[in-house]
Amino acid sequence: MATIINRQSEIENLKEQIRRVAQEAKQAARQLAKVSSDQKNAALRAMAEALRTERQAILRANAADVEAARWDKLIPALIDRLTLTEARFNEMVSSIETVAQLPDPVGEVLRMWRRPNGLLVGKVRVPLGVIGIIYESRPNVTSDCAALCLKSGNAVVLRGGQEAFLSNQAIATALQEAIGKAGLPLAAISVIPTPDRLGVDLMLQMDASIDVIIPRGGEALIQKVVESSKIPVIKHAKGVCHVYVDDEVDLAMAEQIAFNAKCQRPATCNAMETLLVHQQVASRFLPSMVKRFQEAGVEIRGCERTRALASGIKAATEEDWTTEYLDLILSVKVVDSLDEAMEHISRYGSAHSDAIVTANHAHAMRFVQEVDSACVYVNASTRFTDGFQFGLGAEIGISTDKLHARGPMGLEELTTYKYIVFGDGQLRT
Repeated sequence: MATIINRQSEIENLKEQIRRVAQEAKQAARQLAKVSSDQKNAALRAMAEALRTERQAILRANAADVEAARWDKLIPALIDRLTLTEARFNEMVSSIETVAQLPDPVGEVLRMWRRPNGLLVGKVRVPLGVIGIIYESRPNVTSDCAALCLKSGNAVVLRGGQEAFLSNQAIATALQEAIGKAGLPLAAISVIPTPDRLGVDLMLQMDASIDVIIPRGGEALIQKVVESSKIPVIKHAKGVCHVYVDDEVDLAMAEQIAFNAKCQRPATCNAMETLLVHQQVASRFLPSMVKRFQEAGVEIRGCERTRALASGIKAATEEDWTTEYLDLILSVKVVDSLDEAMEHISRYGSAHSDAIVTANHAHAMRFVQEVDSACVYVNASTRFTDGFQFGLGAEIGISTDKLHARGPMGLEELTTYKYIVFGDGQLRT
C-alpha cells in the first residue's frame, strides 16, 4: 500500500513539474514572438559557441549514454543514431550557425489586398507558440529543434529518449545558458526533467500550454503519441522509401544511387527499404547490384524473379514490403512497368521519400506527378530528404502528413499566419 501511495505522490509531483515547464514555456513564447531578428540571431550564434565550449563535456555525456545502450543491448541502429561522432557534433554547431543566417519568417507579409469597402486585409506569418518535441536516440535533435524554434519565435519543450538522457541534458544546459546571456528567457528552451516514460504521457495532456506536438522516432513511438495526445500532432509514421530503376536508364548511375540510398546511413528514415527494378534491365542490373550489397553486409529479401537472378537471397514476404528495417536489410522486386512500380509504392509505401532513376523525361515527369509522397526524386538518392540538405538549416522533423506541413520542416513550417485588417471606420451592413 505504501508503495502505491509513494508512486501516486511521484506522479503528482512529476505532473506539477511538467505543468510548470509548459506554463513557463508559454510565457516565454509570448516574449519570443516580439524579439527582433538581430536578437534571435545573436542568441543563435551564442548557442553555437556554447556547444563548442562544452564540446568535451557533451561528448563525455554521450559516451556514457552509448555505453549504457550497449550494456542494455539496444539494437545497432539505435546505437548508431545515439552516437555523437566528431563529425556529427560539428554538424550540430554548423546547423545552428546556418539557421542564424536564414531569413526570419516571422512578420513576413504573405499577401495584402484592399476590399471594395476600403478595408486593407493582410496575411502575416506568426509563430505557432509552444512546440513540444518527443524524440528518440538522436542528440542532435535537441540542438536542431531548439535553433529552429527560437529563430521562428517559438518556445520549445523537449523530451528526448531515456537512452540519450545525459547527452540531451548536457546539450540543453549549454543552449539555455547561452540564450540567458543573450537576454532571452531561459524557458524558451525547456526540457522535461525526467527520463521516466510517464513524462511523455503527462506532456501530451498539456494542451492548455503546448500548441503542437512533433514526434520523431520509431513507429511505436509515433503511434503512442498520436493515440494519447490531447494536443495536435504533426508526424511521419515511418520511412518505407523506394528507388525504382526504370527500363531506360544509366545502369552505373542507378547502381550508385541505390547503394547510397541503402548503405550511406541505413538507420535513418530516408534510407531506401525497397528496390524496384524494371524487368527489361533486371538481368543486367541485379546480379552485380546484389553482389555489391552483399559485400557491404546487406541482407537481400527478394521476389521470385529477383531470387532467380542472384544467389543468397531470402524470399520476401508480404510483410517485408511494408517494413522500415532501419538496418542493412533490403527488399527487392522486379516489376513489369513504371505503372506497376508506382502501384507498389502507393500500396506499400509510407509517403516519405521515393525515387526514380531514368533517362526518359516523360517517365520522370509521370513519376513526379503520380507518386504522392512528401519528397519525390529523379536521379538522386532518397538520403537527401533532410532539412540541412534542402537548405533549411536544419529540420524539426519530416512530416508525411498533409496538414499543415509536409516533408522536412524548417522555419516556415513552424509558423502559421494571422489576418490583419486596417480600416477607417467601416461598419458591416
